[in-house]
This record gives sequence, C-alpha cells and structure tokens, in this order.
Amino acid sequence: MDVPEIDLTDPAVLHDPYTAYAQVRERSAVVRLLMPGFGPFWAVTRHAEARAVLADPRMLINQSSFMRPDVPEHCLPYMRTMSETNGAEHARLRRLVAPAFTPRRAGEFGARIERIVEGLLDELPEREPVDLLERFAKPLPIDVICELVGIPPADRPRWREYGAAIAAGHGERFARAIPSIIGDARSAIAGTRAEPGDGLLSDLARVVEEGGDRLSDDELVTMVWLLVLAGQTPANLIANAVAVLLAHPDQLAALRADPGLLPRAVDELARWSPPQPMTVPRFPAEDVEIGGVPIPKGQPVTVSIASANRDPRVFDEPDRLDITREPGPHLGFGHGPHFCVGSSLARVETAVALGALLRRFPALAAAGEAAFLPDPGTRRLASLPVILRPAG
Repeated sequence: MDVPEIDLTDPAVLHDPYTAYAQVRERSAVVRLLMPGFGPFWAVTRHAEARAVLADPRMLINQSSFMRPDVPEHCLPYMRTMSETNGAEHARLRRLVAPAFTPRRAGEFGARIERIVEGLLDELPEREPVDLLERFAKPLPIDVICELVGIPPADRPRWREYGAAIAAGHGERFARAIPSIIGDARSAIAGTRAEPGDGLLSDLARVVEEGGDRLSDDELVTMVWLLVLAGQTPANLIANAVAVLLAHPDQLAALRADPGLLPRAVDELARWSPPQPMTVPRFPAEDVEIGGVPIPKGQPVTVSIASANRDPRVFDEPDRLDITREPGPHLGFGHGPHFCVGSSLARVETAVALGALLRRFPALAAAGEAAFLPDPGTRRLASLPVILRPAG
C-alpha cells in the first residue's frame, strides 16, 4: 500500500503537528513515522481506528514503550510500573488504585486543591512579568499528589524538586531524582504504617497488610513512584490551556463571563491541545491490520491523539476551539485499559487552577511569547510569561 510518511524531525511538523496530520488523515488511517535511529514505526490518524487500537488486547505495552533512564541497580525493581503491564496484572493493580481517582473522590478533593492553588497564587508577584509555568503550573501537580498520597508537609519542598525534575522531561536531572524519590517513598510508607492517615498511601498500605498477595511492598513503592511520575501531566495541560486561551481572546472572554463553562473548557482544551500528542507505543502480539494497512507482529504502533482529536468524522469544525462544545469522545486522556486513571483528578485540578487565575486576575495578559518546545512526544512550553493583573 501507498502509506503516507511523516518526518518527525521536520521543523514544520514539530511546530504544527495538526496540519501535518490533517494533510494525510484523509489518505490513510495509518501513517509511517520517520524517526532517526528507529525502524518501522506507525501512527494511527483517525478516531475510530485509534479507539480500536487502544482497546485491542493484542496491542501490548512493555518496557520498550518507554525511554527508561539509567538508574542504580537497587532502583530497578521499581521501574516497571502499572503502565508497563497488560491483561490481568494491569487490571489487578488498577483496581487497587482506581477508587482514589473516581469523579466523586476528585470532586470531594476539589476544596483541598483550591487551598493549594490559592497558596501558590499568593506567592506570585502582581503587575510584573512572571513565568506561570515554573511558578504555578509545575509545582501545583506535585503539591496535589503530596496531599493526595499523604506526604508530610515538612517533606513537600523536597518533593517539589522531584516534580520539577520530572516535568523537565527525560535527562540527567530526571534520572538523578529517581533514587531519591524511591527512597523517600519508602520512608513515607514506613511513616504511614507507624501513623496511618487519610491519604491514598494509608489506604494502599492497608491493602498490603490485609492481603499481601494483592499488593507487594515493591508494588506499593512503585505505585507511589508512578503517581509522582504520571501526576505531572496537569502541569502541561494547565500551561497549554492558559497559552491557548490567551491566543483566543474570544474564548477567554467567554470563560471569564461564565465560569460555569470550566468543565467543558477543560475537555475542549484537552482535545484541542493535548499535552501528549502521541500515545506510548504498543506492540502487536501478532500480525494485525489497521485501517486496511497490514502491521507485522512486534512493530511499534502509536496513536496520534493530536490527529484523532481533530478527526472531522467525529468533531464538527475540529480545528476550531470552542469551549461551549459538548464534551465529545476525545482521546486527550487515552482510551481502553490504559485510560488515564487520574483523568478525573486532572480535570478538577485544571478547572480549579484556571478558575482561580481568572477570578483573581481578570486582566491576565501575556508578557512574551509562549513557545512550544520541539518535542514530538509531548506538547509542552519552554516558558509561559504573563502579567498578573487583579481587578481594579
């Protein structure tokens, strides 16, 4: 078959992946990605085929799906997280943590998130340029995770440093933080066992005590590491949302006029500018066919969320940002067995953050260019300079 190709090193693609995928989506449901150092690599471009792939039990995630950093040997037992598991093993681990992330629990947690948000905003200077990414969007998720897990307040400044290292992306700083995160996770678990609290960590520790065959000590430490790792996603969702709204003053004005639109706005922003434009690769356990394109067993397949979320077969005027749009089946948080377990928390966190920003600083304005980094795997900003202007 004549399968279209997309060069992920092309500056035009890095700058505007949406246009690049739109140009080939009508020709094929699957494209071949060109990446230096990689062999055959496929991306699904259309919504229906994307959902099918993400729900297909033959499409497996494994350690090759991730860029694993070099870590000391004692950290290796904790590097294989729930994200790398499949089938019954994945379902078992997910069932244990999922009750803490239901929409109801996320909503109940909203008041505690509001206190964290207000505290961070209190620290920011008014009427002078500030990098909202570094001073607000990045520290917020780790503060929320610490509150959710039950990390003592005295330890949280150190965990903020861990969150910043992870949010910065893969690299030496990221790798250096991992042993400390794992060591502090073990300490937090020991402290929780000595003095149980109302955090997720206490709940999971009780699971270990009540039935060790359900969750091992190593799995408990790994779960904390995963929560810290995955919990940083809202940093980019919040920063991207602010940048997008500032670039669409009509939508920003509509949201300021009606804060009740926040839940819809968060979903629309996750559809229109997802922090993760591509899923981690899946590997077919057998030869498969996707959209009429044969994919051999073992060749990596990703879903282009950026493309599927703008498929005109599913979304009317998909390239138009519309915060009044009825939430549709976008894939900003994934789909299938690996659907983001923390999606409800991320939605609440983002809505609270945007709501507080617009309420306290109704004249919020850009103070420079919000440029996206040239990273095909993550849609994230280098910085977000703004001026915080309160009412009056």
